[in-house]
Amino acid sequence: MTDIVYWPSATFFPLLTALTLVPLLTMGLVLFNKPARSLKLGLCGALLNLALSIYLLRVFDSQAPGIHLAESVDVLGLGYRVGVDGTNILFVPLTAILGLLALVYTMITRHRHDRLFVACLLAYQGILIGAFVALNAMQFWFWCLLELVPVVLLTVSAGTGEQRNQVVKTLLQYWLPGLGMSLAGFLLLSFGLMQSGLAFSFDWLTLKHHNLAIPRETLIFILLFFGFAVRMPLFPFHAWLPLLAEHGTAASAAIFLHGLKLGIYAVVRFILPLVPGAAEHWAGFVVSLGLLGIFYGALLALMQINMRRLLAFAVISHTGMLVIGVFSFNDFALEGSILLSVAYGLATAGMLFSIGLIYERTRTSYLPRLGGLFENNSAIGLLFLISALSTMVMPGTPGFDAAHLLIEGTIEEHGWLIAIAILIGNVVAAGFLLWAFQRLFIANPKRFVQPYSSIHHPVVQERIIALAICGLLVATGFYTTPWLKFIDQEANEIGEHYPEHHSHHANEPDHD
Repeated sequence: MTDIVYWPSATFFPLLTALTLVPLLTMGLVLFNKPARSLKLGLCGALLNLALSIYLLRVFDSQAPGIHLAESVDVLGLGYRVGVDGTNILFVPLTAILGLLALVYTMITRHRHDRLFVACLLAYQGILIGAFVALNAMQFWFWCLLELVPVVLLTVSAGTGEQRNQVVKTLLQYWLPGLGMSLAGFLLLSFGLMQSGLAFSFDWLTLKHHNLAIPRETLIFILLFFGFAVRMPLFPFHAWLPLLAEHGTAASAAIFLHGLKLGIYAVVRFILPLVPGAAEHWAGFVVSLGLLGIFYGALLALMQINMRRLLAFAVISHTGMLVIGVFSFNDFALEGSILLSVAYGLATAGMLFSIGLIYERTRTSYLPRLGGLFENNSAIGLLFLISALSTMVMPGTPGFDAAHLLIEGTIEEHGWLIAIAILIGNVVAAGFLLWAFQRLFIANPKRFVQPYSSIHHPVVQERIIALAICGLLVATGFYTTPWLKFIDQEANEIGEHYPEHHSHHANEPDHD
């Protein structure tokens, strides 16, 4: 039985609901105020949410397993359930950080007085936090459905290029079937409870406690997994992402790329605990897709001349690695996958912000048109380099310890060949990211680009973004232990309920 600690025992107000509502209420204020005030209001709301997320980390008890700061309300037969544990605790502050940095980035773009743009960024932040903390399957699904609204509006109203409507059409062609499959899976879970003589419910804790009584486990797994695979995105359900990254704005895409981790989170939250038997049975198939995705994404990234598309294929490659870790069914791999998801979210956003800042100066993101940018853009260059090193899981970055855990868990479950394949894929990733850095910042420029002066291009905001992301990556990279402690208890708890596997700590002797 999962322990539940309700919010009055840890804080004096419903913190998780506040984290969700602050961006949404600020969005309302932005829409009903003058355009000149929109960005200031947005920054105030984002700063407040960041402070609340830091407070969340302080009051969260990483030593106790189970759900913390839980809130539960039943209205008209509908259940509102939220809570945090080791699975989702780190995604909430990361969403708040990236939401704030996206607004800081907006200060130096043409959208700084665009009420709709600022409102959409705030709405996106609130929706992501609402989805990450949801402990009701239907509640989670509705947040994922609402996510389409800011994504579509940001792409149509603020995207780049002439193919924005086609991008939205492609996005809907993938996302709507994915949402339909995940909805069908959640409905089968709840109807399965009724067929077993239990009450109809979408409550995650209820579904988890009675998962052995739910029939049609394989069908539920297929619906949920393929629904979430579109959202990750996992090869071969990825075609919409390069288009969206290419034609969206850097501010919206940065927080969106973090939002992609919602797919990995959904697998850990709604598949592993609810249909663990089917997850183990289909693990070989999932691992095969992950391996194909690693090399497909890496090789396609090497072929790109548009930096935004290159980063999109890098995300596809990294997703394959994360999926393999999740389906290794041991504590090490699961902890590594969750922490690596957070590290990738921050590092990928850092690279995307750097590409966006370059675009603001040069009006291009094509590699053949760029070069020699480091001399006049050292802050942007360092932001890209440190972010790239983090995605390459270099020592001194948060991805290093996370990848070490993931590889150790993969060896334990799948053997050395799969682990070696993951490492080779990571070497390829290192190659295309370093190659991109060399062409952007070191190689001789292909054409003359007149750099903007500080009067026309406020470099203070650039340095704030670079300092914030680089500081977080370096600080967490050299001191990963506190972040692993947040995740450890929940990884152990999930591992104890696999039908065919047992937790690493239950089966293996201590390495003392």
